[in-house]
Amino acid sequence: MDKIIKTISENGHFRAFVLDSTETVRAAQKKHDSMASSTVALGRAFIANQLLAANEKGNTKITLKILGEGATGAIISVANNKGQVKGYIQNPDLDYKKTATGEVIVGPLVGQGQFLVITDYGIGHPYHSMTPLISGEIGEDLAYYLTESQQTPSAVGLNVLLDEADKVQVAGGFMVQALPDASEEEISRFEKRIQAMPAISSLLASDSHIEALLSAIYGEESYKILSEERLSFHCDCSEERFLDALASLPTSDIEEMIAEDQGCDITCQFCRQHYHFTAENLEELIRDKS
Repeated sequence: MDKIIKTISENGHFRAFVLDSTETVRAAQKKHDSMASSTVALGRAFIANQLLAANEKGNTKITLKILGEGATGAIISVANNKGQVKGYIQNPDLDYKKTATGEVIVGPLVGQGQFLVITDYGIGHPYHSMTPLISGEIGEDLAYYLTESQQTPSAVGLNVLLDEADKVQVAGGFMVQALPDASEEEISRFEKRIQAMPAISSLLASDSHIEALLSAIYGEESYKILSEERLSFHCDCSEERFLDALASLPTSDIEEMIAEDQGCDITCQFCRQHYHFTAENLEELIRDKS
């Protein structure tokens, strides 16, 4: 079961979130039939968004748009603070060679662009915040966003490891943030420990990667677990929602669908679920509009 564990240092000066998102990213790979490089890029976006959403309360929804100019095209993810996430990558068919260690390089494929976060508190007027992509590796871009846009010094590590068949083997990561009472000396101590951490890929590859991440983050310092929450891939699309969207179209457009195609077909971008609406369905929409 995928989960995120929220912790805080004993003195309350630092917080750290660690997560296992393996099944979530596996579900995304299966639904989008994505190839190796695209799977890693989309998976990293999912993990980044789950970390962002974990900071929120209420019915907040976070939309993360990684708008790079590279081969991946846009990467879009939507997450809520219940641990649910959905998303898609514009180009799911990227399959580039791995490094000597077997990792997939993402940065050059994402390219330069924007890291856009839309926070919707469910009360109208969503809040938009944006920083430039500094590397395209997504974890580094998230850390930069948190530090620059939210003024919260942060360290982030995240990755998706693939097996020999290019299927998701493990996916996860961490976020460490200094809280307002942290002294410069304490921040320096944490920074040195984070810099000395093993590569995120090697920590994820360990049998108990959640424990390995927490041990690497805190070292000998004491911490408390605040909560352990479930994570999952979840798309809220439905026939009713798409019917509502069709109903918002001009009647002439709906009549054209009936005349030319005897109905219409819609595929959800986020989960690839297919919906078919017959001419009778559309005629009923027109009657309801009149």
